[in-house]
Amino acid sequence: MTKALEDSYETLTPDLIIDAVEEQGYLSDLRVLALNSYENRVYQVGIEEGLPLIAKFYRPCRWTDEQILEEHEFTQQLVDNDIPVIPAIRHKQGKSLFYSAGYRFALYERKGGRAPELSDHEQLYQLGRYIGRIHATGAASAYRHRPVINTEAFLTAPYDYLLKSAFMPEYLMPAYTSLMEDLIEQVITQYNCVEFSTIRLHGDCHVGNILWKDDGPQFLDFDDSRMGPAVQDIWMLLSGTEDEQRLQLQEILEGYEEFYEFNKAEISLIESLRTMRLVHYAAWIAHRWTDPAFPMAFPWFGEPRYWEQHILELREQLSNLHHKPLDMRYNA
Repeated sequence: MTKALEDSYETLTPDLIIDAVEEQGYLSDLRVLALNSYENRVYQVGIEEGLPLIAKFYRPCRWTDEQILEEHEFTQQLVDNDIPVIPAIRHKQGKSLFYSAGYRFALYERKGGRAPELSDHEQLYQLGRYIGRIHATGAASAYRHRPVINTEAFLTAPYDYLLKSAFMPEYLMPAYTSLMEDLIEQVITQYNCVEFSTIRLHGDCHVGNILWKDDGPQFLDFDDSRMGPAVQDIWMLLSGTEDEQRLQLQEILEGYEEFYEFNKAEISLIESLRTMRLVHYAAWIAHRWTDPAFPMAFPWFGEPRYWEQHILELREQLSNLHHKPLDMRYNA
């Protein structure tokens, strides 16, 4: 891989995209539509006398080949178990990771659908059933190459990076550092107080990565799949007041536990995981700022009001971390 490709997507042109797809035996109709993706580059590519394909070009140097192939293997195992996910297309030789002009990419069938309605208890129940099935498969073996969701990778390391970046306004730095010291102490304490098993997860299971059709959900984009606690694939489906979240959780777990036993002690990790995601998300944007797509997509990131709001959200999280977790009022 050349140095240029290590740093950017500069040379990923429509012609290169079409050539890459056609090298795998397809004839493009020359229509290329960029889809909403920032970490990778994802395109819908028209195919002559066939349905369009989705081509995902992996961000250079983010994952190793072994890590990408582990994710492909996991999603294929899910498909083999009749779980509705969208796996990478495999050619007759069994290959699912392809190479062109220094880039790595995978191809997917295009699927339609709508976002699930999280206010619909029946849909929550169905989501729980399928997530339980995903986790039953995920627990059958472990990733060897992909990382684990933990406080170092998702909290302390991102925080250290943000401190070294130039994005935080100087006048907010004392309040931010003091708050983060309290948050880190509280999150690590809670994380260490819960005994849980790590399993293969979707890793980023929010409504944007679920398509709902008349016959139920389809799960897509396992790019962030990691080892971690099962609750990671559940908490992002909860929103609203505590009472609303408790009802949502009950519906999800009712379906979930038909297929896989849920360790209810993990529910006390929800606010810790939410806090980690807030910090990790800010650091992710800071890490990627030299990619021209990021200043265009997140122009507010460099403005003081973003960081003021970020600190307010983290203060709210510190308060939430001191509240009794949902499981203290959860009755299965």
